[in-house]
Amino acid sequence: MGARMSREIRPATPADLPALHPVIERAYRGDSARLGWTHEADLLSDTRTDLPTLHAILADPAQVLLTLFEGKEPLGCVNVANRGGGVAYLGLLCIEPTRQGEHLGRKLIEAAQTHARDVFGCRIIEMTVIEQRRELIAYYERRGWRVTGERRPFPIPLDPPFFMTVLAKPLA
Repeated sequence: MGARMSREIRPATPADLPALHPVIERAYRGDSARLGWTHEADLLSDTRTDLPTLHAILADPAQVLLTLFEGKEPLGCVNVANRGGGVAYLGLLCIEPTRQGEHLGRKLIEAAQTHARDVFGCRIIEMTVIEQRRELIAYYERRGWRVTGERRPFPIPLDPPFFMTVLAKPLA
């Protein structure tokens, strides 16, 4: 096997979104998502996001969409939002399903935490995970996140409703 191309994590630009959007959808939904272990494909079947939503993230100065590239190909991303009061929110974390297990998600999480602390000046970062995803919650707990006890409604009304478990981590 040949050497991998160089990797970099940087904020996405509008020109990156047409190639990045399908990576997000493959990571979260449909049969391709089942190649990885962090998918929601067994719980949800709608699209995860759309290009206008991604463009809105890029246009918002209180948010960044950090994207991991290998050469010119996006392999994954993470959204970091400054919620004010020293709190950042981590969301939309994904890695191309065929590349999960290479610790690429860890690199994106580290970059998100650094951005939240050093650029947004936050002291705490939080995220939400669908409460049915116990193995994913346990994964984050092993990495220093703690379950806060707070539950939030899932952003899309469903019957029966889903709830999100809130996890938080101090930014040293």
